[in-house]
Amino acid sequence: MIVRWGLGELEDVLGEVGSSRSLLVASSRWRDLEVPVAKRFHGVRPHAPVETVEAAIAAADGADGVVALGGGSAIDTGKAVSVGRRLPLVSVPTTYAGAEWTQYFGMRDEARRTKTGGGGALLGGVVYEPRLTLDLPREESGGTAMNALAHCAEALYVRGHNPRADGHALAGARLIAAWLPPVLEDGRDLDARTHLLEGAREAGEALGGSGLALGHALAQALGGRYGLPHGALNAICLAPALRFNESVAGDAIRRFGEAIGSGNPAARVEELARLAGFTRLRELGVPEDELGEVAEAAAARPGTMASPRPASAAEIEGLLRSVW
Repeated sequence: MIVRWGLGELEDVLGEVGSSRSLLVASSRWRDLEVPVAKRFHGVRPHAPVETVEAAIAAADGADGVVALGGGSAIDTGKAVSVGRRLPLVSVPTTYAGAEWTQYFGMRDEARRTKTGGGGALLGGVVYEPRLTLDLPREESGGTAMNALAHCAEALYVRGHNPRADGHALAGARLIAAWLPPVLEDGRDLDARTHLLEGAREAGEALGGSGLALGHALAQALGGRYGLPHGALNAICLAPALRFNESVAGDAIRRFGEAIGSGNPAARVEELARLAGFTRLRELGVPEDELGEVAEAAAARPGTMASPRPASAAEIEGLLRSVW
């Protein structure tokens, strides 16, 4: 996959993937941003609702490529268009979510309150532009960066982990742990934003080279049911997932702890999550009496199956209650 830094590189990257009539997939926030595309779809919504994805696919009529600009929802929508129309995708991430590195995408069925999705996106390239992150709100900055940190942690012990992905995971964890606090302190600090985006890029490569595990499965089940921000949920769910897997993945979690500068990695994750403003599920409006149903949904997710330690629905409910 082609990787470049600076929005000015986008036109060349599109040329390299063979696109001269691209569709931009983004939210209305980026309506006035000048980019070298022929068509625009500005209907992206959080969690990529199925109806929104279908509208974006329809908007791609006549396009020969897709530019997905935004956070995870924009890039997931762009990946769905790539699959639906068999078009090359170039992503321009404006958060730290890392979706640009995977061929699969998530969607939300709002009527059923569940997460669905697919795979097979034609990943052509990524263009990183730190200046596009300068106005990212504090909550989204912290949430998507914690999501990236969860990619690093879980990449080290998911069943598909490997030395190359491990290297990206450790590099990403070091950068995120070091540069998230300065970004939360001053979101206009371009140097800090650049280093944090570099960490998210490493986390994304780790994700693309390995996969997701239990922490993400919990976040996905919660997000599908309640439409809550994926980053915030990962910020809260990573620590209990680390503690649950420590008995069988102790060495991997120790290395993760070294990367983030702590002998107690779960506690350090909680500290960073708290700094970003995320502590308990109840504060996000998750009802306690539905945790059992959420646990059932999480137990069936692929991330749970890929974790090194099997987790039953009852065990998952216990983890959810520990952070409720």
